[in-house]
Amino acid sequence: MLAKEELLLIVYFIVVILFLTSFAIIFFITFQKRKNKLLLEKIEAEIRFENELAQSKIEIQEQTLKNVSWELHDNIGQLLSVANMQLNILSGTVDASAKQSVQDIKEVVSNSLKEVRSLSKSLNSEVISYTGIEASINNELARFERLNNLKTEILTEGESFDIIEKDSIILFRIIQEFFSNIIKHSHATKISVLIEYLSEELQIEIKDNGDGFNQEEVKKSSGLLNMESRAALINSKFSLNSVQGEGTSLTLKYPLKPSLYEENDTNR
Repeated sequence: MLAKEELLLIVYFIVVILFLTSFAIIFFITFQKRKNKLLLEKIEAEIRFENELAQSKIEIQEQTLKNVSWELHDNIGQLLSVANMQLNILSGTVDASAKQSVQDIKEVVSNSLKEVRSLSKSLNSEVISYTGIEASINNELARFERLNNLKTEILTEGESFDIIEKDSIILFRIIQEFFSNIIKHSHATKISVLIEYLSEELQIEIKDNGDGFNQEEVKKSSGLLNMESRAALINSKFSLNSVQGEGTSLTLKYPLKPSLYEENDTNR
């Protein structure tokens, strides 16, 4: 009889231990799920905050560039136009010996006016949105050829399609930053641009034949980080490759789907 009671007691303790163990496991799993959910919500909140902050910075930068564009077009452009008209009047009153000098000055002023208008277009986000990224890149390359004796080429493959307006501005600003680095540092004599309209993405590849650089030495530079963060903001793949003595290439892959930038606007 005693052995039977001891057996029942042992069974009772086993059942209690199994119950407590099961409860502890369920509690631990529930706790971990809740913890993971809170961590995920925290990470998502941080991402939203970073995207909002980046978006606000870009909006401020774009407004500043737009103001500069207006100043160039309305004020400096207008002054150059007036100077050009006055030179036209002057060329009819001077003698033959001075006419060539006036004509040379007039040509310089005319070229300066063209450059101001071209630069104004590349700074104004409204113009970029209206003309599209391909035309904006063409405008920038033409400006480089006029100013820097730089050979450029642009090739387009596939059937073109429209992309989100704000995203096109960000893509162009990334490309502008890369162009700027080429002009300042690479000593390149040629820039090649390939724009591919693929079924699921827009791919833009830019190459120069410049000096190249050691990527390990410049990977933390502000310009590179700025380009990478802008690409991440529109959910685009960013790839920069450079070999010393062989030039540098940039590849951007923009997916044909709602970007983080657009989603943030929708959630407002």
